[in-house]
Amino acid sequence: MSDPVLTEAAPVEESARIKVNPPVFYISAGLILAFALFGALAPDQAGQIFSEVQAYIVRDFGWLYVSAVAGFLLFVVYLMLSRHGDIKLGPDESEPDYSYLSWFAMLFSAGMGIGLVFFGVAEPIQHYASPPTGEGGTVDSARRAMTLTFFHWGLHAWAIYIVVGLSLAYFSFRRGLPLTIRSALYPLIGHRIDGPIGHAIDIFAVLGTMFGVATSLGLGVLQVNAGFAYLFDIPIAAQSQLILIAVITLLATLSVFLGLDKGVKRLSELNIILAILLLGFVLFSGSTIFLLQAFVQNVGTYLGEVIPRTFRMYAYDPNPWLADWTLFYWGWWIAWSPFVGMFIARISRGRTIREFVGGVLLVPVLFTFLWMTVFGNTAISLDLAGTAPIAQTVADNLPVALFATLAELPLEAITSLVATFLIITFFITSADSGALVIDMITSGAAKNPPVWQRIFWAVCAGAIAAVLLVAGGLQALQTAAIASALPFAVIMIFICYGLYRGLGMESEGTSTDLMLAPTRERLPELTWQQRLTSIMGHFGQKDIHAFIADTAGPAMEAVSEQMRESGFQPEMEQTPDCIEITVPHGERGAFRYTVRSRPFLLPSFVWAESRKEREEDPRHYRAMAHTSEGETPHDVTGFSRDQLINDLLNRYARFRHSRRIA
Repeated sequence: MSDPVLTEAAPVEESARIKVNPPVFYISAGLILAFALFGALAPDQAGQIFSEVQAYIVRDFGWLYVSAVAGFLLFVVYLMLSRHGDIKLGPDESEPDYSYLSWFAMLFSAGMGIGLVFFGVAEPIQHYASPPTGEGGTVDSARRAMTLTFFHWGLHAWAIYIVVGLSLAYFSFRRGLPLTIRSALYPLIGHRIDGPIGHAIDIFAVLGTMFGVATSLGLGVLQVNAGFAYLFDIPIAAQSQLILIAVITLLATLSVFLGLDKGVKRLSELNIILAILLLGFVLFSGSTIFLLQAFVQNVGTYLGEVIPRTFRMYAYDPNPWLADWTLFYWGWWIAWSPFVGMFIARISRGRTIREFVGGVLLVPVLFTFLWMTVFGNTAISLDLAGTAPIAQTVADNLPVALFATLAELPLEAITSLVATFLIITFFITSADSGALVIDMITSGAAKNPPVWQRIFWAVCAGAIAAVLLVAGGLQALQTAAIASALPFAVIMIFICYGLYRGLGMESEGTSTDLMLAPTRERLPELTWQQRLTSIMGHFGQKDIHAFIADTAGPAMEAVSEQMRESGFQPEMEQTPDCIEITVPHGERGAFRYTVRSRPFLLPSFVWAESRKEREEDPRHYRAMAHTSEGETPHDVTGFSRDQLINDLLNRYARFRHSRRIA
């Protein structure tokens, strides 16, 4: 979890009942509700507009999507291999909040859960039957179908998520800025992120997230309806889908009450277990050796074709396939990137940039490739052998693709039930996680906002999914993803540049008026005894509490008293774990200097257990200081009263210089 926000963030309206950033919350909510009303009251007109918007964006901006996504992939690979890879997403002493197992489970569930289940059979079989070029229904089209599927679900998709997630994690956990999209542009526009530009960025992020999540939920409901039709003869109709949306959205609100660790985390772990069980069943009940061989060959073919396929625009031979598939996916991933990016940022504190990029880029991709191979190649082989007309079934009704394939394997009733339940749990985690992220953006990263705010956004996601299904079905879902991604694609380009500048300032130790680099100036001179004690000492919580009360408190009080004599009005807040001094400067903002107790785990070799669950593990504590200027927290354990005053004044002087205060 992140520390409380210590920067001069956008104004937040706070009370016992509401904690929001008013411009972002009310404008976003108003636009979303207006869209929902328009779609509900005039579905035919809405469907026509969706078609026209999609045609316009594909015709005039398809090149932007293709080139931007290629650039995102190159950028994150560069960061992973560069000298910046060793930088931690948090203080240098920070450790990951979650074990690798829990981290990967949440990455997978938040990233592509519903989409994988929906398209695991549907996309490969469609590319096999109707490839972009050449004849369908052949061995060659089967081979190319898997390459195309891997292309859409592979490195490019997760590179998009990494751009947003890495920027948010870096600027929030290492620089102390709010965990909102606007923070990623701090190196470019400085404190103007707290004004209209920052509000606009967050509003675009909210809209993109809402329509991206709604697209996923719409696909999930189509498939749940197909599963219930197969299992319980429930008709496949709009009315059934609306009822399912209402029921599953209600279930998602229950997850909201449980929070991240007990709600999303537990469901995510359940999802990954069910997904692995279903994957293993299909793998071992089908042609196991063939599927393993196909997996290796599919990966190799993908790697060989990923570069030319990345830039293929069909400019000389226009093909509607590009809009229906590649541009839809790129738009969907970009629209989802604020949601998934912020979510993976929140669960990735303490990891290095290399670990973050490598883990997020490679592990989910390899699992996705295995999933697509097992389900896609199984369906294609059944169709090629003439065992079952999977391609024709999918052409008639896309959402039943998975169930048509499972019907040809043993225990089809059980596996279909497991698949349906898996889709429902993915629906719940997506709605809950999406509501969490949107609430964080619209609340200005307020600490512990009321639960009703997350419930409101979860209900909105369900409502938008319902409107899109009524107004145009699958095509409306595709249009929503592509259209909502357009403005955010441009913002993401600036996010890349902002992150590049921020990392460059850190490595060079320089400072500008736009952003202050991490603390590189000399700290107050310590005696060698102090330095040795600070390096080797393991302090208990009571030791740090005593330091805050007996050293930090008197030091800050002395500074406050001197400032009051000069006409300033500093404020102090103190608890056993934290002490903070705030010096207001009117329109120029406020300076804050905080010293807080921070726990660190002692060396451990336990891997699979969540760190948050291991409260019994031994911990040592340090006194960490940071300011409102978004710098890296630094260790002040063992400072004397005068040394701490010196540190405070050095940083206050930097604040006055950056705000041009004489």
